[in-house]
Amino acid sequence: MRISLTADHNGFELKKELLEYITSLGHEAIDLGPYEYDSSDDYPDFAKIISNNVSQKETDRGIMICGSGVGASVAANKIKGTRAAVCHDIYSAHQGVEHDDMNLLCIGSRIIGIEVAKELVKAFIEARYTGEERHSRRLSKVLDMESEFNKEEHLSDLQKRENVLNEEIEELKILNDKKAFQSRALKFSGIGIFIVLFLILITSLLE
Repeated sequence: MRISLTADHNGFELKKELLEYITSLGHEAIDLGPYEYDSSDDYPDFAKIISNNVSQKETDRGIMICGSGVGASVAANKIKGTRAAVCHDIYSAHQGVEHDDMNLLCIGSRIIGIEVAKELVKAFIEARYTGEERHSRRLSKVLDMESEFNKEEHLSDLQKRENVLNEEIEELKILNDKKAFQSRALKFSGIGIFIVLFLILITSLLE
């Protein structure tokens, strides 16, 4: 199984240990960063990276580590196709996969130590979605909610774009009206000058 891992600064050290542990279990552990410790980094940046990775099935499952695991799960679940949860007990770590098809485990480095983290990761990796009717029915409802949310968001974006385009069209109309006015003014100005010159010429001829 291919397992991706990422973390913010709070989970940086624990991530390194879990990478080695997952490899020792015979799985492919893929480090999605950060690759250097940065005390000012932000968990949403790495949650987005791993959520996109897992939702696009570039890896089978993912593990995200922050201080409590809460921020990571909140951010990760904003990406369509991600089913993330904070699990600090063995039962939730495997039950989340078996019943809810959880694909991203979030843990807090300030809440648990390395040994508990290893047990959680092992339970998470070894678990399989049961596909039972009751679980599939409930998961389908969750996926419907997700699709509906994304559909509304997409429609909202389209409306915003339409409003922007309408504003740009109005600005172009105003600009074109100004140009048309300037063109007419220039035209009449030229006619006026021609008439004046013509009158001067006539006057000079009459004299």
